[in-house]
Amino acid sequence: MDIPVWQYVVSMTGYIVLLLVLVEGMRRTPRLTAAFWLLSLLTAPLWVEQLDGWFRWVKTVSVIIPTAIVVGGARIAYLYHENPHKVLAFFRGDWVLKFLYAMLVLNIAEATVKDFATANYFNAICGVILCITVPFPRYKNGKRQYWVIGKDKPNDLLFYSTAAWNFLYTTWNLAFVFGESPAFFASSFCILMAAEIYPIIKGRPELYIIARVYTLAFHLLIRANSDIFVPLMDSTHWYNENVLYYWGVINLALHIPFAIWYFKTQKKDGEPPCDEKHPAPLISDLEDSPKTAKTH
Repeated sequence: MDIPVWQYVVSMTGYIVLLLVLVEGMRRTPRLTAAFWLLSLLTAPLWVEQLDGWFRWVKTVSVIIPTAIVVGGARIAYLYHENPHKVLAFFRGDWVLKFLYAMLVLNIAEATVKDFATANYFNAICGVILCITVPFPRYKNGKRQYWVIGKDKPNDLLFYSTAAWNFLYTTWNLAFVFGESPAFFASSFCILMAAEIYPIIKGRPELYIIARVYTLAFHLLIRANSDIFVPLMDSTHWYNENVLYYWGVINLALHIPFAIWYFKTQKKDGEPPCDEKHPAPLISDLEDSPKTAKTH
């Protein structure tokens, strides 16, 4: 499909702006957002017309359903964190953050398996590195670390990783989409850039994961119900086998030093590294002391 350059500029810029507004709105309105994602599940019968193959189905189901039920339920539960109701208490359980950690690892693993299946080996190795360097949600001295859902409104899902991990995840994912589904590379570029840009705009790198969750889920919901991205920003002709190969090589060259630094730091300090300006203990402060959280 011959699409003029101006259409890419307009459609991609517009989509990124839409996604940034979407994330801001969904962060500010946990109840309305939870209702939106629960109602989105009613469109599931329509997905049969758009989703093809195991990867697309697993990706869609493993993102939209946890977003609707687990992320939405947990944010509501922490919105009413003083309410002892059994359902709310259930969604405040320690299992929630461990489950979301597992969903992030699964999200990466799905694409990694696909990369291996399509012989994109260098990028696939990067996926393995990303999986094993995701900080695990845990307690230390009775307080949560690395993952949390804050008690203060708007009850964000926070992920204290490093800027390096976020960047490597982005460039790995872009290379994966470029090889696996080049027609949707332009639209996937938009959702990945929105997730990177949003925490920079807010000056809070720990918001990366909630931006990633909502942009990816929204994108997959649209793709599960329509094919609007192909006429708007079909990027099939952007594909180049040599570019994919060297992109994978470059990604691996970036991921290996990160992995060495990660494990060296972990061995030295006994815990995974995190963003220096927003160290992991602040997660405990966020959860246990709302007043303290507001200062960060």
